[in-house]
Amino acid sequence: MTVLIAGGGIAGLALGLTCHQIGVPFKVFEAVQTLRPLGVGINLQPTAVRELIDLGLEAELEQIGVRTQDYGMFTRHGVHVWTEPRGHWAGYDWPQYSVHRGKLHMMLYHALIERAGPDAVETGWAATGFEDTDAGTTLHLRSTDGETRSMDGSVVIGADGIHSAIRGQIDPDEGPPKWGGTIMWRGTTLAKPFKTGASMVMIGSKGLRFVSYPISKPDPDTGLAEINWIATLLQDPDADWNKEDWSREADKNDVLPAFSVFDLDWIDVPGLIREAGKVYEYPMVDRDPMDNWQQGCVTLMGDAAHAAYPVGSNGAGSAIIDARKLGAAFLAHGIGPK
Repeated sequence: MTVLIAGGGIAGLALGLTCHQIGVPFKVFEAVQTLRPLGVGINLQPTAVRELIDLGLEAELEQIGVRTQDYGMFTRHGVHVWTEPRGHWAGYDWPQYSVHRGKLHMMLYHALIERAGPDAVETGWAATGFEDTDAGTTLHLRSTDGETRSMDGSVVIGADGIHSAIRGQIDPDEGPPKWGGTIMWRGTTLAKPFKTGASMVMIGSKGLRFVSYPISKPDPDTGLAEINWIATLLQDPDADWNKEDWSREADKNDVLPAFSVFDLDWIDVPGLIREAGKVYEYPMVDRDPMDNWQQGCVTLMGDAAHAAYPVGSNGAGSAIIDARKLGAAFLAHGIGPK
């Protein structure tokens, strides 16, 4: 009754931790050979934090994240529009955390390896498809050097992201993700936190927007924290753009001129862009909903199931909740063909 999980991202690892917690045999297969802390900042809403705490990860979250206190909107010249509390300050029983995506990913990975052992995750193996069997299903895999193999299991869970091979087999005519014409440039910069020190802000308007928040606690000596920022520009949706790469390293000078008009006395928007290390270009793409993402003993989760624009802290949080819902379904209904 093994659960085969295709993908070792946040979704797949959260499901692995859930399976271990409820005593369900599982195996995670990840395409890359070595997991590394990639990405920039993300937010975890209280609904997702509740599930991570239930997995026993509260102390680890507190170590890597910042409890977001409020979220405010401002014009590019600093006129205040509104501010609302977040997490505990909004009356929730659980906090909202701002974290580095890579640190969250590695936190989940190390927790899973520590609890379930090093064989729980096999790296260097990408899912290429599946096949229904009388006993359940077979997951087909290809290694980084071209070797192929197949694994039998009771169910296959496609947690292999927006370019999911499992989804591609379920719906072979769907085509690539859809781009709406917006590009985000994302980076992190060491700087002093603004407002409450745990504030998240959105500055500007729809076609020219800057979002920022701290994703580390301030250094006690320098007062500097890792400040995450997202600079969003609306483009011509018919333009020739690299729409398929979610995290391509980019030139900050491609976006800096547009944000030089931002003039606020409590946050240096151009300075945050200018002083950043690596900057990533990230097209805002998603997919249309599927009528059904289950076929036999195969189903999808996370971005493979319901890819969402990276706005409102939807992606990682939804993936974590998917993992917990699947775990509850395993307990309630069993695993395998019915």
